[in-house]
Amino acid sequence: MKPRQIVRQTVVAAAMLASLMATASAQTGIIKFVVGLAAGGAVDPYARIVGDQMSKILGQTIIVENKPGAGGNISALYMVESPADGTMVWVSTQALTEINPSAYKNLRWSIDQFTPLIKGIEAPLVFVGHPSVPANTLSEFVAWAKANRGKLSYSSYTAGTPSHFLGYQLNEKFDLDMVHVPYRGSGLQATALIAGESKFGFAQLNSSLPQVRAGSLKAFAVTGPARDPALPDVPTFAELGYPEFTAKVWFGLLVKAGTPQAIVDRLTDAAKRAHADPGVKAKLEAQGYEVVAETGPQLLLNMQKQGERWGKLVQASGFSAEDRGNTR
Repeated sequence: MKPRQIVRQTVVAAAMLASLMATASAQTGIIKFVVGLAAGGAVDPYARIVGDQMSKILGQTIIVENKPGAGGNISALYMVESPADGTMVWVSTQALTEINPSAYKNLRWSIDQFTPLIKGIEAPLVFVGHPSVPANTLSEFVAWAKANRGKLSYSSYTAGTPSHFLGYQLNEKFDLDMVHVPYRGSGLQATALIAGESKFGFAQLNSSLPQVRAGSLKAFAVTGPARDPALPDVPTFAELGYPEFTAKVWFGLLVKAGTPQAIVDRLTDAAKRAHADPGVKAKLEAQGYEVVAETGPQLLLNMQKQGERWGKLVQASGFSAEDRGNTR
């Protein structure tokens, strides 16, 4: 056998051995669910509910590790700098995958460095206000905001998210001259809205739903394409004549690109089974989420396409990563 053939066969054998070792590790070791946001936010319950069920299905321990910082980019870098062996799963969001690439000029990672496993859940945002706001409908709100042009501010749960850019879009649409006040998570935004520290803003459905039902917040409209089952009496922006505000946020699971296909298939199957579990669905739906459990190669293409839409809003707003400095 020629030396070149021996080298080639050695390389192939080494690659096969590495793949087998990675597969064995992914099937027996601990799996980390990496969350790019602080503990206590809207993503945490999703990660823990789905992670617990996938742990039972896979017969492996799954732990949730929060890696907040730089708008979620710390967690993305943590993922891409780790082995592509399926022992780490990125619990990501629409903002992290579709907005961050436009909001950060020198991003050190790309969505192409990930393989999506599943888009697990999605939900509209709800435009809510404190009870002190003298309006009960969107048209009444707009009339009041116009009468107080230049005096008001809108909140978002984090700068650089759909909550931020839908608020910007509302501001521009009706020429309201409002100031943006970002918070460090959906829980903090909801607390501020309830206390009246913030008078209104686009909020996560799961963090504002209990307060809307209790009358602690007013819901003017939701951003879904149809009325949400959790708030059947609240109209959509589309039915009020503003379809450009239609948007849904989502949470899902991704692994590093290059993860062996056998591992990707195994994790995807477990994720699908976990989301289909009646107990899991009931818990997620109780928080206002729709369990979509979408899988397949089209997921990455959809993320890239939606990234173009949000990229236009990022550019129009003039937002950059440095704007996060005034977050509350």
